[in-house]
Amino acid sequence: MKLKLLSILAISTLVVACSNNQGADDKSAATTGEKQIRIATESSFKPFSYLDASGNLVGFEIDLANALCQEMAAKCDIQSQDWDGLIVGLNAKKFDAVMAGMSATSERAKVVDFSDSYFNNTLVLLGQKGVELNANTLDDKNIAVQQATVSADYLTKNHPKATIKAYSTQDNAYLDLTAGRVDGMLSDIVPALDWLKTEQGADFEVKGEPIDINDSVAIALRKNDPLKDEFNTALATLKQNGKYDELVDKYFDKTIIK
Repeated sequence: MKLKLLSILAISTLVVACSNNQGADDKSAATTGEKQIRIATESSFKPFSYLDASGNLVGFEIDLANALCQEMAAKCDIQSQDWDGLIVGLNAKKFDAVMAGMSATSERAKVVDFSDSYFNNTLVLLGQKGVELNANTLDDKNIAVQQATVSADYLTKNHPKATIKAYSTQDNAYLDLTAGRVDGMLSDIVPALDWLKTEQGADFEVKGEPIDINDSVAIALRKNDPLKDEFNTALATLKQNGKYDELVDKYFDKTIIK
């Protein structure tokens, strides 16, 4: 999924409650000493984490985060952040964990710790129906990606003659794809397949087979934080008791997630 981007930018925080009574719950938690865990995400990565029509933060990672916090007997406070500020904010202790489709890469593991994986990702190439395009013939093609992602990294390393068009969000990349300003788009499989079901994606399709890059997505935490073991225990419990599979069935085609 997404690669590290450690540039220090101003972080715009949208705090989203895990219940409709967040203010009251926070006061209650403060007075009762209930454990609180602040989890940061990015709200432009459907169906992992995104804003619904009412502006509420929803998605697979939101439900999974809430389930993990419940298993850990903790109050869950989920904050939407710009992608650029996630690792910086984590290490600055603005929040305690990151669940934002973040790949557990070796580079990122130099500055943060990761939980056990909760998703195995592959990449797909999207292109217009009826137009020849495949992952082996991208030379001189304009290919869209979200910036600072494994898609961008894969193109840079494997297709240096392609022209990479990097966008701040998936949505912006989709806009140029539908407008014909790029020839194709390389993306994580789940959001790509979700977009193909929309009206905007109706004239597009997956070109060729998914690209397996051995990409595992996990929860990012500060180095040596004992929360890592707590998250791992909670995640293992959810996988054992069926709650994890329930969330997978709600949001994904189960054949593409592990």
